[in-house]
Amino acid sequence: MPTNFTVVPVEDEGEGGNSVASGGDKPISLDKIFQEEETGDNFQGLNTGDDQIESSPFITADGNREHYYEGKNMALFEEEMDSTPMVASLLNKLANYTNLPQGVREHEEAENEEGVPRVPVMVSQMGTFIGVYLPCMQNILGVILFLRLTWIVGTAGILGSFAIVSMCCICTLLTAISMSAIATNGVVPAGGSYYMISRSLGPEFGGAVGLCFYLGTTFAGSLYILGTIEILLLYIVPTAPVVKEGEDSAGPNNMRVYGTCCLLLMALVVFVGVKYVNKLALVFLACVFLSIMATYAGVIKTAIEPPEFTVCLLGNKTLRNDKFETCAKTQEVKNITSTTDLWSIFCETEYPNATCDPFFNNNNLTEIKAIPGLLSGVIKDNLWGEYAPAGVPIEKKNLPSVDDPEMETKMPADIKENFVFNDIATYFTLLVGIYFPSVTGIMAGSNRSGDLRDPQRSIPIGTIMAILTTSFIYISCVVLFGACIEGVVLRDKFGLSVKKTPVIGVLAWPSPWVIVIGSFFSCCGAGLQSLTGAPLLLQAIARDGIIPFLQIFGHGKANGEPTWALLLTVGICEIGILIASLDAVAPILSMFFLMCYLFVNLACAVQTLLRTPNWRPRFKFYHWTLSFLGMSLCLSLMFISSWYYALVAILIAGCIYKYIEYRGAVKEWGDGIRGLSLNAARYALIRLEEAPLHTKNWRPQLLVLCKLDSDLAVKHPRLLSFSTQLKAGKGLTIVCSVLEGTYMTRGKDAKTGEQNLKAAMVAEKMKGFSHVVVSSNLRDGFSLLIQSAGLGGMKHNAVLMAWPAGWKHARDSLARRNFIETVRETTAAHQALLVAKNIDHFPGNQERLKEGNIDVWWIVHDGGLLMLLPFLLSQHKVWRKCKMRIFTVAQMDDNSIQMKKDLQKFLYHLRLDAEVEVVEMHDSDISAFTYEKTLIMEQRSKMLKQMQLSRTEREREAQLIHDRNTASHSASEKAAGAPPDRVHMTWTKDKLMNEKNRHRESMGVKDMFNMKPEWENLNQTNVRRMHTAVKLNEVVVKKSQNSQLVLLNMPGPPRNKKGHENYMEFLEVLMDGLDCVLLVRGGGREVITIYS
Repeated sequence: MPTNFTVVPVEDEGEGGNSVASGGDKPISLDKIFQEEETGDNFQGLNTGDDQIESSPFITADGNREHYYEGKNMALFEEEMDSTPMVASLLNKLANYTNLPQGVREHEEAENEEGVPRVPVMVSQMGTFIGVYLPCMQNILGVILFLRLTWIVGTAGILGSFAIVSMCCICTLLTAISMSAIATNGVVPAGGSYYMISRSLGPEFGGAVGLCFYLGTTFAGSLYILGTIEILLLYIVPTAPVVKEGEDSAGPNNMRVYGTCCLLLMALVVFVGVKYVNKLALVFLACVFLSIMATYAGVIKTAIEPPEFTVCLLGNKTLRNDKFETCAKTQEVKNITSTTDLWSIFCETEYPNATCDPFFNNNNLTEIKAIPGLLSGVIKDNLWGEYAPAGVPIEKKNLPSVDDPEMETKMPADIKENFVFNDIATYFTLLVGIYFPSVTGIMAGSNRSGDLRDPQRSIPIGTIMAILTTSFIYISCVVLFGACIEGVVLRDKFGLSVKKTPVIGVLAWPSPWVIVIGSFFSCCGAGLQSLTGAPLLLQAIARDGIIPFLQIFGHGKANGEPTWALLLTVGICEIGILIASLDAVAPILSMFFLMCYLFVNLACAVQTLLRTPNWRPRFKFYHWTLSFLGMSLCLSLMFISSWYYALVAILIAGCIYKYIEYRGAVKEWGDGIRGLSLNAARYALIRLEEAPLHTKNWRPQLLVLCKLDSDLAVKHPRLLSFSTQLKAGKGLTIVCSVLEGTYMTRGKDAKTGEQNLKAAMVAEKMKGFSHVVVSSNLRDGFSLLIQSAGLGGMKHNAVLMAWPAGWKHARDSLARRNFIETVRETTAAHQALLVAKNIDHFPGNQERLKEGNIDVWWIVHDGGLLMLLPFLLSQHKVWRKCKMRIFTVAQMDDNSIQMKKDLQKFLYHLRLDAEVEVVEMHDSDISAFTYEKTLIMEQRSKMLKQMQLSRTEREREAQLIHDRNTASHSASEKAAGAPPDRVHMTWTKDKLMNEKNRHRESMGVKDMFNMKPEWENLNQTNVRRMHTAVKLNEVVVKKSQNSQLVLLNMPGPPRNKKGHENYMEFLEVLMDGLDCVLLVRGGGREVITIYS
């Protein structure tokens, strides 16, 4: 596979660029390379003197660069060296890259700032065995193996235990395959699994799963500490309890007291220095292997000579034998029959005629071997499980027993406590949750990737080999425990029937103390490792900055050790210790680890299916089906272990996800979810184009034409507010603007304007897209946006813009022509057009209209858009309390009463609540006011034409002067005495007024001879249109002057371009006297329907 190089800028150090050529001697961090790359990307946007560069094609940035490239063979690429370095320089930087821990790097930087010479830190490069295999083995093998595996085998049976172990081991093996693929797809810095998930699935998933993994690691510390205290109080110093809780020396309160003390002691060790924990790791690992070897040696010894441990049963019920030595009611000593210690326990006195417990009288005592041996055939009895509720004595089914149905209620408590009971109700799913923590710890290798000589080779091999090894150990232990140990002893969780000895210790050789001491130090080491790793993980999450409230936990001591994170970890760990039950804590951390493993599999599957170009793992033995199988198995195990814990874990992860989505920092890590979104968007866009949109699914997809002022700020922010209110966060919104010029000169302005648009959209809480284009003129720019904005089926169907309020006072007709052409182009493109007058008077998103009306003046049918818009507005909290009123106009021949009934029925079918009113407009004579308005309009149009003509003449005159000045000197002198080529015409304000007065005088003389009033020569089409605008405006102002918003049908411009100069005058007259007006022009299709 060809190697992929990332181009990064070269940092010029030293004199003459020699250090550039050599690459420098100091290590360069990957973060520094990436920062320099970003600087190089932004270099093109800076103004570096374009004129100078264009005049001198090979000019260098500074004198040092000139000296560096002097005499070189790469002068052709000289200009690009600031952003694209030579390959030799890049390779030298990559070769000197060091992946130091974050704390070490910060410590070095702090020393350098203080002026102390930086001492190079040499990181030991470990191989597969030391760096990955052994840490994984130490994390996987632990407390469950020594304290609970025998109980799981006895309760679930060999077959059930084999199923539990197989499911959990297959789950971790599939996860390890997925993790190996991700870990070999690039460098994995500090953070381990969190880094892999967050960079593969994005900050939202990464933060949620990272915190779940952190909680799992923290509760794992609680689990190991509880295991440590259980071993201490039950087997090492059973006389140490500070709280007397009956016969149970490891009761909940004692667990809490000693567990808290142990936690504080471990936290102090971690705070003093992690190096002490690392130095002790080898000792703890040796204890684990020594204990396992003692167990296997004990199994071999049982085939030769079984241990002499025995179990005493009364009837078929198991007795605690820590208070007696002889399993008999009486014994003969020197031919004298005497009672035993058991007699004293169950009888009132030690004499043979004493009154004893009925169950003791009715049943015989039986003594059997606790470890029958590998060849005894006990494996047949242990194949199937024996689940029981809590408080039931452990029984051997094939022994005779005379049971008393009222034994549980009649037997005194001091006698009952001599039996071995099930402390909790047992069932298969509970055992899965308790066992799963024994297979966690597969991430230990990936967390140490910075210390490995070849991480991309060591992580897959070491992790998978560690899982296979531990899986063999667990499965072999399941079979060997079932083949060697008696069933009632297996189900004895705490070894009470074998003189308070751990069951696995009874099997071990040469002494049970090997298991006791080994498991004690193993649990201690695992607890210290958890208290060391969890704060580092939290610190990595906090330093990413994706969760604002965790930023304080990113700080620590001078050497980078996470002090604040350690305090939080200790607090959470204390919660687990206060639970005071290893069996209750185990399912909790199972949930968090399973969720983490689930998302590791999901990350690998997503990256594989998307086939992103950057997905090139060196580990090739993976497939997306294996990842999905692992993900499904993780999810199944979550609900098998505890469905309510699973729901709580999912809820916690979901809450963190939504918090990061809404409040967290925006990060772009090239994650797979982004690629998945792109694929889903592409698929959806293609599907949308396959069939035309149905009327029921129509909603306004807005193209907002926004204007920027001279500072490139949004001129009308309320336009964005109104679009938000109109859409209520749904549908497509594209906010666009146009800058005049060329992209080469105004490219930076376009980026600035786009950033300002985005900032305004964020301020208005508006979701959508922003875009600024540069065009030679505004008209072409808006035309381009109307034609090409959007993509595929997600194109806009409506254009929203502000009314050009200053068009009358403009020195030219450019604003008027741009507006009219926009209206024409939206009509030609079959798009709706919404024009807001006085947009700055519209309510903002923070306002709440307590009352008022939204008036709709339905003059012509536009596809129902006028009906739909007020309904959409009323869905927003700003307009929610406004009432909708619909007005329509009746002519002389219309039946207004029937029109009102029909309109009410139509609104009823549309499911719209609105008041209906029919306004009658009778034919009337055209008023003198109308004629005067028309006359002023036409005179204004003529004056604008003359001003336009004068501007053209001035341009032609300037061209003529330029031609004269560029002629030869002799021709100039000759032309000096000649008459000018043309009349000098300079249009001034005085000349304009004189021309206007002269025109009026000539018109007056003409009218005097014709004997006709001045307005009779007006264009009658204009007169009729003005009459309509005036009369309609009178009615609208009378009915809707105080309304919060008035929606009007927008008449279209004239089809021929000769009369377009008067179009905006008609619209001004139509809206005169109204404050907030929305002109609406339909797109030529139905947008609302009465059908479901």
